[in-house]
Amino acid sequence: MGEEKEIITRFSEYLNWLREIEKIDESKWSEPIAKGKWSVSEIIGHIMYWDRYLITEVLSSIRQGNEITFPEFDSFNHQASFYVRSGGSQAALIKEAIEARGSLVKGLYELPTATLKKQVTVNGVADCPHTGNPYTLLYIVEEFIEHDHHHQKQVERSITRHDSSFS
Repeated sequence: MGEEKEIITRFSEYLNWLREIEKIDESKWSEPIAKGKWSVSEIIGHIMYWDRYLITEVLSSIRQGNEITFPEFDSFNHQASFYVRSGGSQAALIKEAIEARGSLVKGLYELPTATLKKQVTVNGVADCPHTGNPYTLLYIVEEFIEHDHHHQKQVERSITRHDSSFS
C-alpha cells in the first residue's frame, strides 16, 4: 500500500470510532465534556461539518486545480454547534457523520496519487506556518487525522470519567 492509501486508511479509522460512540448512553451525549467545552454531540457535529466542507469545497477546488480556501474557524465551528443543538437524535447525527466521512474517504481514494501529493495553496499560503511543510491534500488530511485524534481523546476522557466500561 502506498503512503497516500495508508494515510487515507488512517483517516477512515474514524468511522470505526463513530460506531463505538453509538453505544454511549444518550444522557452523556449532550453534556459538555468539561466546563466551558462542547458536548459529545457538538464534537461529532463539528468534525462532520469539516468533513462536509472538505467534500464540497476542498475536493472540488483540488479537482479544478484551484487554491483551497478555509473559512474563518470560529464562525464555522459555531455553525456546527448550532446545527447540533437545533435538534436531531444521537442516532441521526452518528448516521450523518458516518455518511459524511465515508463519502469523503471515497472521494480521496478516487483521486490520483499525483493530485493527492501536488502542492496547493491554502488561503494564499503555500507552506504550513507551523511546520514549514508544503501544503498538499495529503498533508491536510494528516492534519485532520490529528484533529480527529484530539477530539476523540477529549470524548474518551469525558466518557471514562463517567463510565469505566467504555474502551
